[in-house]
Amino acid sequence: MTAGTAGAANTQRIREFKMPDVGEGLTEAEILKWYVQPGDTVTDGQVVCEVETAKAAVELPIPYDGVVHTLNFDEGTTVDVGTVIISVDTDPGAGPVQVPPAEAAEAAATAADAEEDAEPQGRQAVLVGYGAAPSSTKRRARRPQPVPAQPEPVTTGLQAELNGRTAPAPAATPVAVPAPPVVPAASAPVGERPLAKPPVRKLAKDLGIDLATVAPTGPGGVITRDDVHAAAAPAEAPAVAPAAPEAGVPAAAPVVAFDAARERRVPVKGVRKATAQAMVASAFTAPHVTEFITVDVTRTMKLVQELKQDPDLAGLRINPLLLVAKAFLVAIRRHPEVNAAWDEANQEIVYKDYINLGIAAATPRGLIVPNIKDAGVKTLPQLATELAELVATAREGKTSPAAMAGGTVTITNVGVFGVDTGTPILNPGESAILAFGAIKLQPWVHKGKVKPRQVTTLALSFDHRLIDGELGSKLLADIAAVLERPKRLITWA
Repeated sequence: MTAGTAGAANTQRIREFKMPDVGEGLTEAEILKWYVQPGDTVTDGQVVCEVETAKAAVELPIPYDGVVHTLNFDEGTTVDVGTVIISVDTDPGAGPVQVPPAEAAEAAATAADAEEDAEPQGRQAVLVGYGAAPSSTKRRARRPQPVPAQPEPVTTGLQAELNGRTAPAPAATPVAVPAPPVVPAASAPVGERPLAKPPVRKLAKDLGIDLATVAPTGPGGVITRDDVHAAAAPAEAPAVAPAAPEAGVPAAAPVVAFDAARERRVPVKGVRKATAQAMVASAFTAPHVTEFITVDVTRTMKLVQELKQDPDLAGLRINPLLLVAKAFLVAIRRHPEVNAAWDEANQEIVYKDYINLGIAAATPRGLIVPNIKDAGVKTLPQLATELAELVATAREGKTSPAAMAGGTVTITNVGVFGVDTGTPILNPGESAILAFGAIKLQPWVHKGKVKPRQVTTLALSFDHRLIDGELGSKLLADIAAVLERPKRLITWA
């Protein structure tokens, strides 16, 4: 079999599977777990790995039958969409896979490069057309750089005359810290008395400064008082004792050194990275307004207990969140202008005649917001069924990107953590988000008397480009009104 025939056969046998775009325009995904290893037999549709995108964890099925040939990436590696992650030998009975010419050439070139690194002299090309000639990789010897000659000291006539004298050596200066270098051009010539006025000489004597070492700055080379102080400053600096703290002033706290060995750094990727980017984009793009209302939900809690006993709702998960979601949907139906989106590119407001209700769910990988499609037209049992499935799927980490796309409004249930309320940030592209706080027994004025009642606080954040204060206030007031008197679920529907 010729090399070309072997390459064509291998191309038909080895099928490569590339990282697909499992979301909406996602560019990368992290390989969480491989379910197969090289040599394992796989069938068309079999799940071979689990990957995490910026939106969810997804299982990838292989579209081929055969034996796993190679796994190109390890677990925990982030791979760009379109990159080959696994190859499958679709005809394992045809014998071992021969290396195609291109791969052989590449391997030969790699080996040649290694040989060149080990033996720079005398490299030989392995294959015709690959590698460089020995002379092309030989470096030209570097031209030696001439060393500049050191200039000889120039001796003037005056200096020559002074060199002939026997000048007394200047006395050593008792300075603990080395003095700054003396500028030869500005100092007095050797053997001559420095020019200074008597007060300056007395100051230099008191400070222990030899005037012969002081660089003069005065006119005609006269040493000034400032020159003496400048020469004495380096010597005086170490001798100055630290000033004692004033009475009543606390001493500065010592600097605390942190131990980096007790810190952990975790790369930001996957769902958490996407959430962070989305929250930053939303917070600094949509002008947020948050309003609060505290409401007596005692009647709603009684209704929850009654619905749990209803045989028609047997097997369904009935909880306060279900009725809060229904109240939210009823209020939006009364104010349909709320259900809109801002189109920045076209400078348009897009009003939507459908409500995709998002439910913020905390997962081990981060916060995700799947939504119930067309929630506004669903009955209470249908809403309860889809809400339970949505939460269960999110906790398992199996939420698909399609389930998180297209949301219009969102509910975040912070009450399950015992929190009264908060100021939630809008999910990008949505118009409003409702925070549902904890329901607590509190004293409340009911029918003119203070009684213990079930009370909660709601917080509504909305995009002020779409919803003005009046509309947002009416929406929040209607939600509270339904929860206070749940019979409005029937009269307002």
